[in-house]
Amino acid sequence: MSARVTPGDVPGTPSGSARETFRAGAPDTSPGPATAAPAVVTATPPDGGRFRAAVRRAALGAPGDPRWARPGLWAVLASAAVLYTWALGRNGYANDYYAAAILSGTRSWKAFFFGALDAGSFITVDKPPLALWVMGLPARIFGFGTWSMLLPQALAGVAAVGVLYSAVRRALPGTAGHAAALLAALVMTLTPITVAINRDNNPDTVLVLLLVAAAWLCQESVRTGRTRTLVLSAVAVGLAFNTKMLQAYLVVPAFAAVHLFLAPGTVARRLGRLSAAGAALVGSSAWWMAIVDLWPAGSRPYVGGSSDNSVWDLVVGYNGLGRIFGGEGGPPGRGAAGNPPTGVPADPPEGLPRYLLGGPGGGGGFGGAPGAGRLFNDILAGQISWLLPFAALALVAGLVLAFRGSLRGARAALLLWGGWLAVHYVVFSFAEGIFHPYYTTAMAPAVAALTGVGGVLMWRAARRSRAWAAVLAGGLAVTGAWSFAVLRRSPDFAPWLAWVVAAAAAVAAAALLLTRLGGRARRLVAATVLVTGSFTGLAGPAAYALTPLGSPVMGTNPTAGPAGSGMPGMPGGARGVPGRFLEGTGADGPGNALPGEAGERSSGEGTGDGSGASGPRLVRGGPGGEIDRKLLDYLERNQGGATWLVAVDSAQSAASAILSTGRPVIAMGGFSGSDPAMSMARIKEFVSSGRLRYVLPGGGPGGSGGRGGSDGPGESGTSGGSGRSAGTAEGSGAPDAAGPSGGPGGPGGRGNSEALAWVQANCAVVPAAEYGGTGEDRPLYRCG
Repeated sequence: MSARVTPGDVPGTPSGSARETFRAGAPDTSPGPATAAPAVVTATPPDGGRFRAAVRRAALGAPGDPRWARPGLWAVLASAAVLYTWALGRNGYANDYYAAAILSGTRSWKAFFFGALDAGSFITVDKPPLALWVMGLPARIFGFGTWSMLLPQALAGVAAVGVLYSAVRRALPGTAGHAAALLAALVMTLTPITVAINRDNNPDTVLVLLLVAAAWLCQESVRTGRTRTLVLSAVAVGLAFNTKMLQAYLVVPAFAAVHLFLAPGTVARRLGRLSAAGAALVGSSAWWMAIVDLWPAGSRPYVGGSSDNSVWDLVVGYNGLGRIFGGEGGPPGRGAAGNPPTGVPADPPEGLPRYLLGGPGGGGGFGGAPGAGRLFNDILAGQISWLLPFAALALVAGLVLAFRGSLRGARAALLLWGGWLAVHYVVFSFAEGIFHPYYTTAMAPAVAALTGVGGVLMWRAARRSRAWAAVLAGGLAVTGAWSFAVLRRSPDFAPWLAWVVAAAAAVAAAALLLTRLGGRARRLVAATVLVTGSFTGLAGPAAYALTPLGSPVMGTNPTAGPAGSGMPGMPGGARGVPGRFLEGTGADGPGNALPGEAGERSSGEGTGDGSGASGPRLVRGGPGGEIDRKLLDYLERNQGGATWLVAVDSAQSAASAILSTGRPVIAMGGFSGSDPAMSMARIKEFVSSGRLRYVLPGGGPGGSGGRGGSDGPGESGTSGGSGRSAGTAEGSGAPDAAGPSGGPGGPGGRGNSEALAWVQANCAVVPAAEYGGTGEDRPLYRCG
């Protein structure tokens, strides 16, 4: 018989760390990084017994763990899997913009590597491609479809819950750690915006998984003092950077500070480890950027979202400072303080939804006006704010208890997750660029971890101290009151629930204030507090979290909750058929989708609610809408040997056509129609080489195409297939130099305008009758 050393086999000896002996406020007796746990020599079981032991450990946990801990974890993970995958097939392509890039990546490895929107690799999406790779590899293996694209996202969401559980469990010793971890995992699972985004193909799901993994590794580096673990944490953040760029770095200040002040070793050694981690962070962040920017520009896609075809400009501008400060260098979001998003008229038409204007005061980029209360407004409150007040209390109270009891692991965890939450709160609250509700899913791990660790510490303290019982009672009362307020904002949604939550909060708070917990005689009271307190904090978010399961995700801007809760003022409510936008408002990007079941592109004027009233109308597929099926059929029949089926103004029309036909389509102005990606020289080369035959201008922010009704100049208002725009400069045939589509020169700036002027001057307008269109359609040009 061989032998192995196992801790925790001596009666009364803890398994890994102190178990039942832990009490909040007591010294931390768990072994430090250089202290080995007590051990004895035991016989190793035969192979069959070893397998059974492994299965039992996986199902029920390690010897000495609470009997409820591992089954509880599996129950939470199963719940997460159900929430994230239930009826997933109904979500279709979710966000068409990313779905088109994933499909294109299955047709071309070049498009896959660069994250190109089209298989011909004309232009990339406006994010780095790592999340696209996560979804694209299964699509290459199993074929492109809803499940092959969205299931990896759902599994990444479940994995993030599991990693968070492990991180929180290590923060506290014994039973307290398991309880805190289970509570944290449950809170994250039920966070409404997390459920919505994990059923979608936006990159935030992969971002959160990588950042939670980085936090786990950072906590381990603080516990052990190992350089390798901290370097791996930095690499995980670098991979997150290649998912969503600078947003990944919001966790770095907390990680660095916690390691610097709490990790073992001298200050010099800690600084040395941080230096090594910094180098790893730079390398793991910059490698894809370096390859793209060093690649000859003529043989790679244009970097979508940039103004100069470089990833560095994309990082600093569109996905960096532009998101924080708005105005120049950012995506269409806020201009100057107090102004509405770019492309939205300063004097908006009556009926324009408050969601598009960013809430009271205008601006704010679709998440409400910037300010300390943004995360509690009508748009965001139901997505993330339910436990924010309790998490703040748990952070402060937890630190007091952890420092008093010398709980080193708890201190590190509270400071790490507290720093994570604080930085995100400040940036998200005051960012003046585009801000979408689903960004807040990055706060969910911190809110969950603080609720778990701080909540358990307060509960343990409350069992022995009336003062701490009052603190916890106050936290539950505030949580119940805030849940009541959020639920009452949608009075038709489960109207009874708000009152039940308020009653549960009152019962829990009263029991804590009137009864000193502890002792066998009061176990029933303690159980009552646990049940009613948990219900107080989780009932509201759980109700919201269930709503995405009942309707298709609005893939371009997913939210949870009852109709209208995430996007007040919208016809059809917060969710609806994916990919619908306001035509004629300048809302320009897949993140600006607005819901509604009516108002298709062919429906003519109206609000999209069936009323027939004038105002912004809803269209399918983004600004400009989908290309008519008859026109697509014509283009497919006549593509010949051309690389691209057609060139259009923006990625919205291009993505729709790519998903409809499976063929490459050029988005001349990129994501919003404002990228200067197409020059006159480039379009002439494409046409002369036979790689492009057809151009369909209009339909993007620079001109709505289709029938009249656009509020701005550009390609709107065309008639009779003349090829002339109502918004052209006099006699030039070029789009208006002051068009609303991204600066001087119309869509994409001067370069795209010159290219379109060349098309109008040198290409023939295809008669609408050839493809079954009407004289009111935007003109199709045949070149060559």
